[in-house]
Amino acid sequence: MKSLPIISKITRQKNNPERYNIFIDEVYAFAVDESLIVKYQLSKGKDVEDWERDEIVFDDEVRKAFNKSLHFLSFRMRSEYEVKKKLLDAEYGEAVVLEAIQKLHSLGFLNDESFSKALLETQKKTGKKGPRAIQQELKKKGIDKKLQKEVLDTYTEEDQTQIAQALAEKIANQQSSKTPRQVKQKIQDTLLRKGYSYDIISKAIAEIEFETEQEEWEEMIAKQGDKIWTKVSSKFTGYDRKNRVKQALYQKGFPSDQIDMFIEKKEFEEDGD
Repeated sequence: MKSLPIISKITRQKNNPERYNIFIDEVYAFAVDESLIVKYQLSKGKDVEDWERDEIVFDDEVRKAFNKSLHFLSFRMRSEYEVKKKLLDAEYGEAVVLEAIQKLHSLGFLNDESFSKALLETQKKTGKKGPRAIQQELKKKGIDKKLQKEVLDTYTEEDQTQIAQALAEKIANQQSSKTPRQVKQKIQDTLLRKGYSYDIISKAIAEIEFETEQEEWEEMIAKQGDKIWTKVSSKFTGYDRKNRVKQALYQKGFPSDQIDMFIEKKEFEEDGD
């Protein structure tokens, strides 16, 4: 009868004192975590059948995957999808990964609901993002559609309007040298990109006063108009130039009377040269 494989030597690894090398019949067989030495009562002279050896090696792989996951989670919260992808990319087997993830769940280190709620709050407070953009983030993190909806349903219309309004006001203050039409377009583009609906954007814009004084119009058209005049003048003259400058300034939201006054001024300056 063939004798069972016997552990002939156990040595501690030099670079990692918490791991041990197991030798069977004087030949290196595998390495294990210190805790598995205790769990499986591994010692010199112990018989180790093939099935038991496979179980020990699998258990050790799960522990390594689990520890790698803990390190990955130590930087910030992660979704189950992110952790799974990280482990698979590290070339852990599917069975090992699923076992490690189950262990993370049972110990409370992994929870997609908590992760999704935290992501929502972070994106609201730090990213100032709307539901659509946050949903894309949740989708990218592999969050289940049902859970996505449950979490996003907590993002009230009142909260969305308040955050969008603050963003709109900030943009309006930064764009004070632009026409109301340009400012509104900038606000709309930014809020759309942030993931807000047209309804929320309209409410945010409606709360902002866009009244412009005569002196402000003159200052704005002088700044923007000079650039347009110079650019158009390099290619056109006479009526064509005048018409193109008018169109360009009108598209930027300048009133027709301000445009006419500006063009008259530029033509007068040219006639005086």
